[in-house]
Amino acid sequence: MTKTPIRVAVTGAAGQIGYALLPRIASGALFGPDQPVILHLIEIPHEKALAALRGVAMELDDCAFPLLQGIVQTSDLAVGFKDVNWALLVGAKPRGPGMERNDLLKDNGAIFVGQGQAIAAHAAKDVRVAVVGNPCNTNAWICQQAARGVPADRFTAMTRLDQNRAQAQLAIKSGTSINDVKGTLIWGNHSATQVPDFYHATIKGKPVTEVITDHEWLKTTFISTVQKRGAAIIEARGVSSAASAANALIDHVRDLYFPTPAGEWRSICVTSDGSYGVPAGIISSFPIRADGKGGWSIVQGLELNDFLKEKIAATVKELEGEREIVKALVS
Repeated sequence: MTKTPIRVAVTGAAGQIGYALLPRIASGALFGPDQPVILHLIEIPHEKALAALRGVAMELDDCAFPLLQGIVQTSDLAVGFKDVNWALLVGAKPRGPGMERNDLLKDNGAIFVGQGQAIAAHAAKDVRVAVVGNPCNTNAWICQQAARGVPADRFTAMTRLDQNRAQAQLAIKSGTSINDVKGTLIWGNHSATQVPDFYHATIKGKPVTEVITDHEWLKTTFISTVQKRGAAIIEARGVSSAASAANALIDHVRDLYFPTPAGEWRSICVTSDGSYGVPAGIISSFPIRADGKGGWSIVQGLELNDFLKEKIAATVKELEGEREIVKALVS
């Protein structure tokens, strides 16, 4: 029996990340090789953006993906989120020259209020929301607050790209395969204050600190490289991460859709329940395990040393500050 198609909305669908993301969803890389999908492609109501969106849809048609059973193209949020099971909120206003972070938070906040309201009004009852558009943690919180009636645990933000970056850096430094590195973990905000945690990671089953004996590199260069990787890519390419961000979003959704392998965790920004001293209600990155039935839980019992506690406190402070700036939008 043919499976019922999963409806997936993608905002900013004609952008760089969307262009890298959509063929992978349509090919089965997201939900599996036997799961049909219907794509809801959402763009801003601007002639150039909508023309680009038509071109993207034409290319998807030309790929002749057997699993792609329909394409919706729209700038109308009511149409774009109609009956969707997954809402991937990729699009966001970029930070322009001279723009303060506070201004960006407020501008994007208004966008995510509208999207949250539309999701609550039009999406499927089982909808799940993954936010990529930056600042993604706070945008996810805004969207969550605006989506009255949608359970809070349906809203997540992405630090899977940061986890992937951390895993790659540890593999390169140790001269091992990416598959040898396990348990990489990101705490806090998807920003320059994020906390790449090497203390709970392993390389070939051994603690990272035993394999990489240059502990000063771990505490400084490693953390800084992961925190500033996005900026380094912009400097190198002239544009922000696209392929790696799209790949991480595929990972992120799969991390929630499929059960987490035994003994492992994934980095996902979710609503805090007070675990690890992070104030309840803040959307922060934690080690997460998914049950494959739509549920997830924060992994408990990881020991935090003073170094990690100090770093996590700083990123939590930033998240609290961001929430203060935008909370009037959803009051």
